[in-house]
Amino acid sequence: MINIDHSVAIKSLNQPQQQNLDLKNHKKLKEQTDNFEALILKQMLDITMKDESSLFPKTTGNEIYQSMFNDELSRSLTGGFGYSKLLFEHLTKNN
Repeated sequence: MINIDHSVAIKSLNQPQQQNLDLKNHKKLKEQTDNFEALILKQMLDITMKDESSLFPKTTGNEIYQSMFNDELSRSLTGGFGYSKLLFEHLTKNN
C-alpha cells in the first residue's frame, strides 16, 4: 500500500489563497503607512504655515479653509518623503 501525504496537496492548493491574502494585507498596510505619512506632513504644514501669510483672506472660516488646504496638500505629497516606504519596509521585514 502506498502512503500518500494529503497535507502537501492541501497546502499547495491553499498557497495561492495565502498569496492573495498577503497581497491584500500588504496593500492595506501600504495604505495605512501612506495615511500615517500624510498625518505627519499635515502636522508639519499646520505648524509651518501657521505664521505665514495665508492663501485665504482673513475672514470668518479662514482657519478651516487653511486646514482643508493643508490636508489635501499633505495627501498629494504622501509617498514623496519616504516615511511611508520606510515604515512599510520595516513592518513587512519583521513579520
